[in-house]
Amino acid sequence: MTPAGFLTYALALGVAAAIPGPGIVALVARALGAGFGAAMAFAAGLILGDLTYLAAAIFGLSLVAEAFGAVFVVVRYGAALYLAYLACRLWRAAGAGARVEAAARDRPLASFVAGLTVTLGNPKTIVFYLAILPTLVDLRGVTAADFATLVIVTAAILLAVTTPYAALAARARESLRRPAFRARLNRGAAAIMAGAAVWTVLRRA
Repeated sequence: MTPAGFLTYALALGVAAAIPGPGIVALVARALGAGFGAAMAFAAGLILGDLTYLAAAIFGLSLVAEAFGAVFVVVRYGAALYLAYLACRLWRAAGAGARVEAAARDRPLASFVAGLTVTLGNPKTIVFYLAILPTLVDLRGVTAADFATLVIVTAAILLAVTTPYAALAARARESLRRPAFRARLNRGAAAIMAGAAVWTVLRRA
């Protein structure tokens, strides 16, 4: 691949990632409900999900993905159920105090799995890597070095996009110290998470 090819891919990915979708909405809700650390673990899951689809597209697994379309439907519904579960936990934890918040912070693996599941079930991500990517990159000409560069570029772009969302949401959360505000914030985050769950089910592309 040429430098121009990498730049075109980076710009397209940056624009696609910056447009709020189920992943970004759920990331913000995670930051509001459990803080910056949990949100970044969630972001790591999002990034791994994107890299999974990137590898699928480059190594010709898109045909397999199309053949097993029902699997992705199951994954999407699974992601929606998990988001709904997180929304219920946030709502029930509203106003429960620092003990509950600390417990949420101590489960980065749960946040990571949530991020991965949301991305794997996100139609927007599937369309970008399995439909749009082939129009931007000559997949037949991608070498091992090109793939490694694409992985780095993808991770860097997604990290650059998700970190500000997580940081701003976490700062808003930390600025509200009073229990009444915390309760409302948790309930608001729960509502956002529930909305992301519905969006994940209903959105097809």
